Amino acid sequence: MINPEILAQLQTTEEQLIKLLDVDVREIFSTMVGISISSCQTADVKTKFTDSVSALVGFAGCYNGMIGLNTSKKLAIDFTSKMLGMDGTECDDEVNDALGEIVNMMGGSFKHHFVNEGHEVRLSTPSVISGDEYMMSVGVALNTLALMFECGTESFLVSLYLEMEA
Repeated sequence: MINPEILAQLQTTEEQLIKLLDVDVREIFSTMVGISISSCQTADVKTKFTDSVSALVGFAGCYNGMIGLNTSKKLAIDFTSKMLGMDGTECDDEVNDALGEIVNMMGGSFKHHFVNEGHEVRLSTPSVISGDEYMMSVGVALNTLALMFECGTESFLVSLYLEMEA
């Protein structure tokens, strides 16, 4: 759930944020990865991950925050294989690069929805975390929106954390 004060400053609603993020993610996965997403629903914010890969890009400027992609290692390898047109069997640098590029495209696409009147939002370099078990926390749950996307029998999580410039 995104703080109502942030939504008011962005002149939007949580429903509009969900719709924009849904469209952005579907378009990126369709064109860049070649995967069709069957459904999207809001989800609980997760902080503990098992056998997973998480890719993150930060926002800084007229609003700050982070967008993240979390998926199983298996699905991360599948995304990379489809994106690069080659078979992959392990979570390696190519997977990190591919997931970093996917989340970078998601961040770039999303940031343009709320940049106006010459205000700038910059993206950080993507960061990728993977492991058998890890915990990750970005911001506070009140300012975070999490969406679960399904493709085939697998699913992945996209999280959006927003805060206003101080």
